[in-house]
Amino acid sequence: MKQNQRILVVDDEQDLLEILKFNLETEGYEVQTATSAEEAQTLDIASFDLLLLDVMMGGMSGFALARLLKANPKTASVPIIFLTARDTENDTVTGFNLGADDYISKPFSLREVMVRVRAVLRRTAIDNGEEQQHLITYQGIVMNLDKKTVTIDGEEIAFTKTEFELLHLLLNERGRVFSRQELIDRVWPKDVLVLDRTVDVNITRLRKKIGRFAKCIVTRLGFGYYFDA
Repeated sequence: MKQNQRILVVDDEQDLLEILKFNLETEGYEVQTATSAEEAQTLDIASFDLLLLDVMMGGMSGFALARLLKANPKTASVPIIFLTARDTENDTVTGFNLGADDYISKPFSLREVMVRVRAVLRRTAIDNGEEQQHLITYQGIVMNLDKKTVTIDGEEIAFTKTEFELLHLLLNERGRVFSRQELIDRVWPKDVLVLDRTVDVNITRLRKKIGRFAKCIVTRLGFGYYFDA
């Protein structure tokens, strides 16, 4: 982790602010807090490496603040993790459409927050060219093609060679539907007899390993599988 990464936490719950500030500082981050979107606007938001932003606050909402920040070239690149008690699909879609890097629903565990923070800051470092490696990323998924490793929300998960190649293919060509035969042709050795059922079993294992992203691997009945980004 880069030293002295700065995080701004904006939430109108004072107790929660103090808990997050204490735990983030324990992890080595420099933390500043604000109890409203209006107070946050008085700060130099562009100087922060990450913004933890509550959605529902008195006065300006977190969504409204995010719109302003993303419209301003000086703050558009500051990553945002939304914190919210609202956990509907529409709210999640709204958050990501506003450019959010992640979305954590209350109540949450502090361990979950730390893992998500670490993952977003890692992705930001990658996007900024601080890690010059062959990587494929999607939100909390980071595939290192050099080291043949996969991390999910900052935690390295063990993958078999077949699972790794399947995820690589689906992630690399997101949105494209692959038939079972196409997956067999592109992932398995040519001299190995592979049944359609073998593909299904490996997809099931892959979904389990990628946790909250399992729903991104979609079954298109009669056609095959694709990664829905």
